[in-house]
Amino acid sequence: MDGTSARQLFSTVTDDDRLVISVEPFDVPEPAAGEVVVAMKAVPLNPSDLGLLLSPADLGTARSEVVQGSPALVADVARAMRRAVKGRVGQKLSVGNEGAGVVVAAGASASAQALMGRVVTLVGGQMMRTHRVMEAAHVVPLPEGADPVEGASLFVNPMTVQAFLETMEREGHSALVHTAAASNLGQMLARLCLKRGVPLVAIVRSEAQRTLLADMGVEHVIDSSVDGYMGRLIAAIAATGATLAFDAVSGGRLANDILVAMEQAQIKLGAPYSVYGTTTHKQVYIYGRLDPSPVTLTAGTGLYWGIGGWLVTPRLAELGRERTMEMRRYAVEERNGVFASHYTRTVSLEELLEPDVARAIDRKATGEKFLVDPSKGS
Repeated sequence: MDGTSARQLFSTVTDDDRLVISVEPFDVPEPAAGEVVVAMKAVPLNPSDLGLLLSPADLGTARSEVVQGSPALVADVARAMRRAVKGRVGQKLSVGNEGAGVVVAAGASASAQALMGRVVTLVGGQMMRTHRVMEAAHVVPLPEGADPVEGASLFVNPMTVQAFLETMEREGHSALVHTAAASNLGQMLARLCLKRGVPLVAIVRSEAQRTLLADMGVEHVIDSSVDGYMGRLIAAIAATGATLAFDAVSGGRLANDILVAMEQAQIKLGAPYSVYGTTTHKQVYIYGRLDPSPVTLTAGTGLYWGIGGWLVTPRLAELGRERTMEMRRYAVEERNGVFASHYTRTVSLEELLEPDVARAIDRKATGEKFLVDPSKGS
């Protein structure tokens, strides 16, 4: 097929402590029998993408350059990040976990041919490119007439929030606490909990964020930036009975505050006194690192609790392919409802190389979500 305008984005850390983000040409291969070629039209920038794309950089040093004949954004690697990225020095890494586009070429198999011309949603990395070759079995078609934008964010956030509830049910909990709860993912979780009748305690960091979720119908929204928030958090956890939390912040005392509040809520609900604390297990899962500082723990949590990491991919593997595909189909079904995403700006691959755009993306402001259209400028 004609790949003369095909381009892909790479993120590279060099041995002289620079981050180079480049857009380079490539040849699109012919699809094998069971494969399709998807012309990418909509690729979201999720926080998980930014870890690879921008997190090593001191963006105050960002500048536009031409590197080995290709346009590039170049920035110095932040001194505090140099040890962390040592393992990726010299590797040209592709970016983009998920996206959507149109099937423009298909292999000879019936399953691949059936997708020709269809708008599909797909996941599997390397999405920041104009064309992505995928196994036909790994893409999910959208209904006829759907815009690719509707399918851009139908894996990372929708599958994560569904897997949150699967974890809750499997581990015997009945309510959730969620931090950074006004994010795109947080709003999806709020809508899903409302739809399924799952009690939710949403922790935010501003009055505007509190109002956003309250207007959606979330009953327990706690603003951690105001005085006395711990009392309100304890009351909300006691009201819901939440013993499970998903924390996107990680650093500082927030996870500790949740455990303390859960312990105090159990006492408020009538748990007998013990020097070891209550006998109800309390669990906080960290699934993001918005704050890279160390997690701080203090007294007051009791001794029956856990803090652990949580990652969606191995959780889905535990659920199995059949259940995972059910969840993906539900995400498509609710693409304009529970799992709707709203984007504040659409940019091309080349616009990602502009220092001001990179800095705006790196702010991770609530309510701002960037979408990349790799076909722009091709």
